[in-house]
Amino acid sequence: MPSIQSMCSICSLSDHCDWITIPDPIFRLSLPSMSKRAEPALILAFLITATLSVGGLWLLNKVSPGLVPGLTGQMTPRSGSNSADADSLSILGDTFSGYSTFRNEAFQNALKETGIRLHYEDEFDQAKRAERMNQGQTDLLVTTLDQFLKQKPQGKIVALIDRTVGADAVVLNTRQYPNLKSLLDLRQLVAQRKAQGQTLGITYAGDTPSEYLALVLDTKFEAFNLQDFQSNPVADASEAWKLLQDPSKNMAIAIIWEPFVTQARQQGYTVVLSSKDAPEAIVDVLVASDRLLQSHPEKISDLLEAYYRRIDANVRDASQLQTQIATDGKLSSTEAAAVLQGIEFFTAAEASDWLTKGNLTKRINATAAVLTLTGRLKAVPAQPDRLFTGQFLTKAANNTQTLIELVRADNPALADRLSGKGKAIAPSQTLSSSQVKAAPDIGNLEVRGEVSFDVGSADLTAQGMQTLNQLAQEIAEFNTQTVAIRVIGHTSRTGAASLNQTLSQQRAQVVVDYLRGRGLRHTIVAEGKGFSQPLPDISPTSSRNQRTEIRLVRVN
Repeated sequence: MPSIQSMCSICSLSDHCDWITIPDPIFRLSLPSMSKRAEPALILAFLITATLSVGGLWLLNKVSPGLVPGLTGQMTPRSGSNSADADSLSILGDTFSGYSTFRNEAFQNALKETGIRLHYEDEFDQAKRAERMNQGQTDLLVTTLDQFLKQKPQGKIVALIDRTVGADAVVLNTRQYPNLKSLLDLRQLVAQRKAQGQTLGITYAGDTPSEYLALVLDTKFEAFNLQDFQSNPVADASEAWKLLQDPSKNMAIAIIWEPFVTQARQQGYTVVLSSKDAPEAIVDVLVASDRLLQSHPEKISDLLEAYYRRIDANVRDASQLQTQIATDGKLSSTEAAAVLQGIEFFTAAEASDWLTKGNLTKRINATAAVLTLTGRLKAVPAQPDRLFTGQFLTKAANNTQTLIELVRADNPALADRLSGKGKAIAPSQTLSSSQVKAAPDIGNLEVRGEVSFDVGSADLTAQGMQTLNQLAQEIAEFNTQTVAIRVIGHTSRTGAASLNQTLSQQRAQVVVDYLRGRGLRHTIVAEGKGFSQPLPDISPTSSRNQRTEIRLVRVN
């Protein structure tokens, strides 16, 4: 009996059935009589449903070896490729667990069946990674979006790999400084130490998502200024974690990744902000060199088709991926589970949507803005859509879409995960005003501009609306499930206390209503403080005390 791949040439799914190849022996079983045209599609539906809906992952592994994650054993050394051999592709990256599939021996063996030999090599220096691509020493590289924008390799983004949702985090040294539990506390501690002639330290792995999170703090939170600290860049998060635990180093803050984030929580340190709170801040991408784009574009499509087949299988059963990550990173099963929980992998369908429907353009603009404000980039790219292409995802996305349609009836939750809908951030839970006010503080957002009102009233000025429009965009970056917003209004000490209290509450409520009108789905509450909390070292009657705080707090 012919294989399913050959039979698909006469079936209505012929353009989409190449995601799985089934050898003849699998069909040596009794099947009811079917029409010639219907038989392949029904058999394919039966096999996929058995594989993905009834726990038959063993079948997919048996019929298409290497496409389902498994134990990889010892990895053999990889070397780069000069692409003289059209069948050989080289890729530069590092040891991040999100890239483990490209290093995986089973995946590389599966690629050989498509005529591609993939050579993975670690290059921890991001600048050298880009330089080697520019010099023709590698065909592909994996990196974060911020590093792609910063290093500017001569290539384009052709696929999205993952985004971290908790794997990277900002950790405060609560063990050494017990009152240090928010960025607001951090500002007070920094001021106290400065008065004593001391400078606190911050540590992170340089040119990694950890450094980018430090830049995010610097640009988005008014209580954090990177220049206030003695920076201690290190090579790896393990070193930053060790520095944080050393009381002689005076480290107030460290930015680390899993499994050290979980260890920090368990030992009583405060995770003040993580990539789960800002789930699109850190995105990993696959970049193809201009040379490869021009000389062998079909190899890119073939590579992505095989890669996303494997991701589709991992969406169905993450335990195999957990084993892969544990083996690849020499981690325990528990550590690998913590890593995996903090990473969301893009499926082909979701990646295609991002590249074709404006999501990636929006993310490039937001990331470039952070880099520009901190001096890492001269300007936001004028034409961000020229930095990526979605054309090589077509086959892979079609395969995933066919799979989605086949499993949706029996397993709608799996279909949603394959399409990316299962990752969407749901509206926040219902929280009372008192619960939000009692929630642990994260910090105040930097207000660029002034939330201004007409004199003696709660009517926003045009400038106030413009400022809030920008703030709404900033707030939208944060997870509705983990972050709530306190809008706190203040006045100057002019007039009766009761009138100022009422006015500050009204103004705060106007801000809340305006932000909700901009489409925010977070829990947002209004608080009026009147003139009870004037700014330090400023006359209570100064108009500068008429201000609005946008405070992020931790929920869930």
